[in-house]
Amino acid sequence: MTYKRILLKLSGESLEGQQGYGIDPGMLTMYAGEIKSIVVQHVEVAIVMGGGNIFRGLQGSKGIDRTQGDYMGMLATVINSMALQDALGKLNIQSKVMGGISIDPVCERMSSRQAINYLEQGYVVLISGGTGNPFFTTDTASALRALEIRASAILKGTRVDGVYTADPEKDPTAVKYTTLSFDEAIEKGLRIMDLTAFTLCKENKLPIIVFNMNIPGNLKRVVTGEKIGTIVK
Repeated sequence: MTYKRILLKLSGESLEGQQGYGIDPGMLTMYAGEIKSIVVQHVEVAIVMGGGNIFRGLQGSKGIDRTQGDYMGMLATVINSMALQDALGKLNIQSKVMGGISIDPVCERMSSRQAINYLEQGYVVLISGGTGNPFFTTDTASALRALEIRASAILKGTRVDGVYTADPEKDPTAVKYTTLSFDEAIEKGLRIMDLTAFTLCKENKLPIIVFNMNIPGNLKRVVTGEKIGTIVK
């Protein structure tokens, strides 16, 4: 395997499927199966999920204090992580839910030492609750947690097969990048992750791979080093 320990970033919206909201059981099962395919190959997997399918701290908090809204968004990520934990359990894959916030008994406080210990024991570690602080996105949480667990790379699973010059769903002339440097991505204004997250990755030389998570087998192809998606390094 090219990547022995990875941080997989999934958006909350990815769980919506065709519903447009909430959690689609079919998407949950598909993702769990994809994750199992690399766990059985002894890849150590940590996962950070967004919560936008349930509540978005910024957009969803109109009329609600921003800080309060951000904490509500953090709770949404815990719900998504618990749902994925259940789906993994049905495939006999053990996992632990940790987070920037602790909710006894379903989510223990994030500790880099304990998370690494779980990974080394073969657990999938679902890291919820963002950074535990308002005003930070799950992109930033992904970068932070990846560094804390000493991941080889962040794998950003999306519904498109990489980074393009424009939105390929809106512009048919958009061209896909195979590789990018952090500086190129910043100069071109490509919104791969928010700037705080991007800066953390750049300063610590942590590569980001953007790929289509919705194509069966793609996650395994990425961790084995197959050239799919876009790598930013």
